[in-house]
Amino acid sequence: MHVVATAGHVDHGKSTLVRTLTGTDPDRWPEEKERGLTIDLGFAHLELPSGRELAFVDVPGHVRFIRNMLAGVGAVDACLFVVAATEGWKPQSEEHLRILELLGLRHGVVALTKVALCDADLRGLARLDLAEHLVATFLEGAEVVEVDAPTGLGVTDLVDALDRLTLGTPTAADRARPRLWVDRRFAAKGSGTVVTGTLAGGSLAVDDELVLLPQGARARVRGLQAHHQHHQRLGPGHRVAVNLTGIGHGEIGRGDVLVRDGQWATTDTVDAELSVLTSLDHDVSRRGAYVAYLGSGELPVKLRVLGGRPLAPGDRGAVRLHLPWAVPLLPGDRYVLRESGRQETVGGGEVLDVAPVRSAATASPDRSVDRVVRERGWVEADLLERLTGERRAPTLGRWVVDAAVLDSLLASLAVRVGEAGPLGLDVARLDERERAALGRVEGVTTDAGRARLGPGPVALDDHPYLAALDAAPFAPPPPDGVPRDELRELVRRGLVVAEDGAYFSAAAVEAAALLLAELLARAPEGLTIGELRDALGNTRRHVLPLVAVLDKRGVTRRRGDRRVAGPRLPQAGAASRTTAAAAPATDPSGASGDRGGRRSDGEAS
Repeated sequence: MHVVATAGHVDHGKSTLVRTLTGTDPDRWPEEKERGLTIDLGFAHLELPSGRELAFVDVPGHVRFIRNMLAGVGAVDACLFVVAATEGWKPQSEEHLRILELLGLRHGVVALTKVALCDADLRGLARLDLAEHLVATFLEGAEVVEVDAPTGLGVTDLVDALDRLTLGTPTAADRARPRLWVDRRFAAKGSGTVVTGTLAGGSLAVDDELVLLPQGARARVRGLQAHHQHHQRLGPGHRVAVNLTGIGHGEIGRGDVLVRDGQWATTDTVDAELSVLTSLDHDVSRRGAYVAYLGSGELPVKLRVLGGRPLAPGDRGAVRLHLPWAVPLLPGDRYVLRESGRQETVGGGEVLDVAPVRSAATASPDRSVDRVVRERGWVEADLLERLTGERRAPTLGRWVVDAAVLDSLLASLAVRVGEAGPLGLDVARLDERERAALGRVEGVTTDAGRARLGPGPVALDDHPYLAALDAAPFAPPPPDGVPRDELRELVRRGLVVAEDGAYFSAAAVEAAALLLAELLARAPEGLTIGELRDALGNTRRHVLPLVAVLDKRGVTRRRGDRRVAGPRLPQAGAASRTTAAAAPATDPSGASGDRGGRRSDGEAS
């Protein structure tokens, strides 16, 4: 399927030619039939001798309806350019040709119409005039067919030329990302809301869930038609009528867009190339009432010329367009720019960047994906595809990362790991991107949530704080001067036991348990906190957290104001020399040998 737009000056026979070729009158409105003047888009279908098919979009030729003409030519593959032999080249012939060039068309056939009203000399002059105007345009060298629709002269030759045109014209690519710019909407009796447009980018199927932009309304495809035939699925390049449920036809307008949710990046700011028409009689600057035609939409825009210098007639430069609402665009989309105050076509070109990140003073847009990555540094692969239309494999995690940015990050991480001390760098302090990059840093290993240079975990058995704790097991010093991360790691590994702001070595807790086994064997009724304090030779500030540890481990159990044996109390007599050395000598009642008597603090906790 190919979509072909008619183009040319008013009253040169475009609609008559389409009606003769297809049997369908593209003029739908009573006013059009009464006035004999096309004022809106018309549609028709032709099956060619080869079996290939054409969908015609017939556009108005009158200057007053140029906005309708622009709505119809945004997604076509080729054109049927019409010039009447009786009148020759006219103002709208020129404007339509320039618009088609700005939209990127490269294929077409020229119909020289009304030739039955001309003698041979006039026809010859008309062809010479036509050839002169087509020099250096995309239609230079295109087939020119002399035709007269009312008499049928040359109609068969024109059909054959159109058949050859489709043979050399590429069809729309299927990128699995459908986009339908709405050019017509209405309510069909018994069906509800119907919209029409030229489908591009991907296929649509019955029951597909779609989003209508810019409204954000959701709708479901109830039915699909192409050329009055129902289909379950239609691919890109077709003129389609889509029956929608979930939305009223009054909520939709020309220029709205149907897409699948999550597949497109919507934008209200784009950087674009602008080719200024040579026929313009003034420079292009930010001053002006500009209107951009994108797809089937007409959007008032604010324009800024990138680089600051106004563009002269015939110049090509970059501009930034600020749109009134966000639309789904891709680099490579074409647009036409008009100035509504002067009622003139200014120029047009292609979109280069749909989400510029640099200021207008520094931006240098092009369609390079590498530039987008370079300017952003980090881009999620899915977002990059929505921004550029191209899929790149992630460089790191889910991101595509600029090489220079990644190298800088890896170097920074290497320094941070190297400066992090013997335990290495706490991975929890890194952000998501840094954690993803950590595995790329040469020589770095990660263990138990810490990254360090060299293989394996750091041995902490000889940590200075452990020696300090072992020197005073039941009256341990505070961890002054011990880095927090090292202290946390000592606790995590079980080398240090923390309780209520006090820190004990694991050996001290074990020694305390063995000592209590000996004491409770001689005093099974239990020991008070005061008796334990005297037995351990420490203070209440240390004995309370130590006993809390023993309670949690089941070594002791609280009964009133005493501690009795718990289910995990070691057997009496198992105390080692280490325990004996750690604990001061006591008598069976718990009196400290160096305190000269028994004490009780009346502890009730």
